[in-house]
Order: sequence, then C-alpha cells, then structure tokens
Amino acid sequence: MDTPQQLITQYSLQPHPEGGWYTQTYKSAEQVAADALPKRFSGSRPLSTAIYFLLEEGNFSAFHRIKSDECWHFYTGDPLLVYEIQADVAMKITTLGNDSRKGQLFQYVVPANSWFASRPAPGSTFSFVGCTVAPGFDFEDFELAEADILSGLYPQHENIIRQLCR
Repeated sequence: MDTPQQLITQYSLQPHPEGGWYTQTYKSAEQVAADALPKRFSGSRPLSTAIYFLLEEGNFSAFHRIKSDECWHFYTGDPLLVYEIQADVAMKITTLGNDSRKGQLFQYVVPANSWFASRPAPGSTFSFVGCTVAPGFDFEDFELAEADILSGLYPQHENIIRQLCR
C-alpha cells in the first residue's frame, strides 16, 4: 500500500507554494504562440503540462486561480474535495476518488480563472492526484488568494475561504 512518504520519495515530489507536494511530469516541447492565445496570457505557453500532486491529512491546496483550464485526475489514496467558486458565485464541491457509487469522480476540470482550493475529505489520510493544464501551466499565470480580499468578494463563502487560504 502506498504511503505519502513513499510517494514523495518515489516521484521526487517537492513542496508546492499553494500547499502539498508536486512534481512536473510533462511539459510539451511545442509552444502556443502568444498571438494565438487569449489576451490574458502575457507570452507563449507550452501546449500542455502535467503534474503529480499529493495532499496529506491536515494539509490543503490554498485558494488560487490560473489562466488555463485544469483537469484533475484521481490516482490513489483517499477522496479529495475540490472547492470552486463558480462564475455565478455558487460554491461547488467536487469529490475526486475511486468510488463512483458515492458520486466520486476520477477526473474533473476546473475552468480557467476560477478560484479553487482542495483538501483531503474528512477521515482521509492522503490523496494522490494529477493535474493537466492546457495551455500549459506557467507560474506567471498563478495567483494565490488573500483571505481578506477573497472573503470581501464572496462574503457568503467567508468561512471556507478562511479555512483554505494561507
């Protein structure tokens, strides 16, 4: 059975600025030219990127947003909750996991520019997932939320925002 430490070692995972552990597993050699991308991008980007991502019990991926769609993939461990503030300001909680009878999904896409966060479901030890981003991820496109500012924009979600911001 996998353990968080074994996964960290086996996949050479490093701390991620939003929380958890990650390593980039793919970055396409081909680029999308800046003039072919929406104006929100400041330069060319890889066609796609992919990472492994691990969250242990008691840790979380803080609210953040990126300029690309991000497809989450569940691999092993326990269910992961993905919190997303949608365009209509509703809070959507999606459970990634391997029990489809409980409504858990193996994949879920967070749309570009959505504020989102994640954490292992209550009672979970760890969640090991992957994320694929297209156009590819660049830290220039990454914005970590500030709890006071995000709570001011979405006061109806202040409790969960304060729990999942650093």
